[in-house]
Amino acid sequence: MQKISEHPIILFDGVCNFCNGSVNFIIDHDSEAIFLFTPLQGERARELLGKYGVPCNMDSFILIKNDQLYEKSDAVLEVIKDLDGYWYLLGVFRMFPKGFRDAMYNAFASKRYVLFGKKEQCMMPTQELRKRFLK
Repeated sequence: MQKISEHPIILFDGVCNFCNGSVNFIIDHDSEAIFLFTPLQGERARELLGKYGVPCNMDSFILIKNDQLYEKSDAVLEVIKDLDGYWYLLGVFRMFPKGFRDAMYNAFASKRYVLFGKKEQCMMPTQELRKRFLK
């Protein structure tokens, strides 16, 4: 396996059902297995957030790619560029101002537990997928 720094890393809310579904969606559409994952609730996420000067209580979808941190709508739009299929076409949403995109992101994110529920603990990846999750 390549060094971790060569892989984009996705930090996600490990107890959020929608977020876990999003991780599964990314895995299913990432045939090159370029993305690595770590839940925001874990020690590795705290280390990475500290490295980039982001508060450890950050509650957002975060991507670290090419030593650059993306969050909220920027992270989502950056991830879809690397997925299989035509998902990159959703990049058209970059034409909207970041403030607008992030306001929409925040509105959805604030309701995600109500709409999709919450787990008691972070997801446990299968043996096959464990190599894609940072410890």
